[in-house]
Amino acid sequence: MPTQERIPVWVKALDPLSHFGLVYSLRQRPEIALISDAGLAALQQSQSPYKRPAPTVVALVAVDSLDAGAVQVLRAATQRGCRRMVLIGSTIDDDALMTAVELGVSGVLRRTEATADRIVHLLQAAAAGDASLPRDLLGRLLGQVSRRQRHVPAPRGLSQTGLSDRETQVLRLVADGKDTQEIARELSYSERTVKNVLHDVTSRLQLKNRSHAVAYALRQGLI
Repeated sequence: MPTQERIPVWVKALDPLSHFGLVYSLRQRPEIALISDAGLAALQQSQSPYKRPAPTVVALVAVDSLDAGAVQVLRAATQRGCRRMVLIGSTIDDDALMTAVELGVSGVLRRTEATADRIVHLLQAAAAGDASLPRDLLGRLLGQVSRRQRHVPAPRGLSQTGLSDRETQVLRLVADGKDTQEIARELSYSERTVKNVLHDVTSRLQLKNRSHAVAYALRQGLI
């Protein structure tokens, strides 16, 4: 049987002990291939239209609180070429949560729930393009979106383009916390169709991920 391709993961923690613990735990997992700072820089330099595309690296960022300093770390991760991000934190500030989603964070886990299995599950979901937020954080995110709805400019193209009925249905179910398989089953679509719908929405509206798409659609009152 073919072996499953390992997920490249770059770990960044704001304290040495957390960094050591995460690296130690993930080094034992066959699903994960840890990428060093030097390795991440080498991947960036190797990207070229004439070469094989670099693999998608997932950044795993651990912070005490999701504050302005943590947001800077997330921005640095995107600048270093990490297209997907998972965040582990103790305190999650609502404003920073919105910013984190807009920066590309697709998975959030509290430190008290951060077992090795859960971390790997979130990394796998992020690598596959899926979003995973705790239900209470998703509710807070959507509440934050509603409060900011009239004060945030529309993203480029959304107010003109809008969403199709099928896209609206899919995003509503994403907002309910359902995964790809559950959405496909409820709407009688294939999982590939659901993924294609979400990919079309995020690409057309220049959004980071599923959570970002839901946030923008809610801001505009489209779902």
